[in-house]
Amino acid sequence: MSSEHQDIESKYQITHTPPVVAAPTIANPGPLGLCGFALTTFVLSLHNAGLGVKTDGPHGVVTGLAFFYGGLVQLLAGMWEFKTGNTFGATAFSSYGGFWLSFGLMYVPGAGTGIDSYADKDVFSQSLGYYLLGWTIFTGIMLIASHRSNIGLIVLFFFLFITFILLTAGKLNHSLPLNVAGGSFGIVTAIIAWYNALSGLLTKESSYFTLPIGRIN
Repeated sequence: MSSEHQDIESKYQITHTPPVVAAPTIANPGPLGLCGFALTTFVLSLHNAGLGVKTDGPHGVVTGLAFFYGGLVQLLAGMWEFKTGNTFGATAFSSYGGFWLSFGLMYVPGAGTGIDSYADKDVFSQSLGYYLLGWTIFTGIMLIASHRSNIGLIVLFFFLFITFILLTAGKLNHSLPLNVAGGSFGIVTAIIAWYNALSGLLTKESSYFTLPIGRIN
């Protein structure tokens, strides 16, 4: 009887499947990173373009934005992009967050990393030109990497690339007109970034309408 009972148990053996635990939902960090980038770029570009202020005058008001909204918030958005598995977004937001943090530090009095540490302002302008040249190269890399994303993102990186080229040339050649041109392109770049951010916010679940960004299949 015992062997027969064991055969019945083995025949109708019940396997206990552990319950499936749903992964926590991660919100899209893209609009946050784009907004942090756009607003900081917009304010600095207004200064560079000389709209209401001297293009070669102080722009310390940008420092706070560079540290927190353009820097810290964008860096956090990049870390969240890693969590969502978006390597491109993580690289872009983390890198440009680092850009704004390092740029802001240059204009902190007594930090020893910016204009205060240079006896000759022309030498500082030249060094800043090399700094911007590095970011021009990086932006060119990101422009190439964005070629299969969407039209909105490609246009954003194209205008940002032109902005960096003009600002780099302006610093290396000590040219205010080039700096003004870079500021003008920077304003356009910021508006495009805001458009992309709004497109990410206006989803089918949260809005009655959406904005086209030209998705590339």
